[in-house]
Amino acid sequence: MPEAIPEKYRDLFNKRAFASLATLMPDGRPQVTPVWCDMEGNHVVFNSAKGRQKDRNVRRDPRVAMAIIDPENPYRYMEIRGRVVEITEEGADAHIDKLAKKYLGVDKYPYRQPGEVRVIYKIVPEHTTTMG
Repeated sequence: MPEAIPEKYRDLFNKRAFASLATLMPDGRPQVTPVWCDMEGNHVVFNSAKGRQKDRNVRRDPRVAMAIIDPENPYRYMEIRGRVVEITEEGADAHIDKLAKKYLGVDKYPYRQPGEVRVIYKIVPEHTTTMG
């Protein structure tokens, strides 16, 4: 059942707040990666490159968890558990540039690798826990 992100914590998506994204490996063990994140409507979104471990994991098992910590107060955070409901390459290059502006203050994502295919992942939050 989808759960809305609490209004009181939506500001985290306007800050340079890094998220720790947990995905599931083929054997069920968790894999955690720091990611840049954003909101699109009621979806939490992140961007990665096709073929990376988190990409392979969510294509196989869409269940994810994410913790976002307020960079101004590390005791204020939100945990989101949900499912990746959409994976798309459409608009992903522009999206990573938008995130680079937010997180790095630059117009173009500077870490692009030759041949890299960017991907946007949309998460429907199913449960949130907040603190602070």
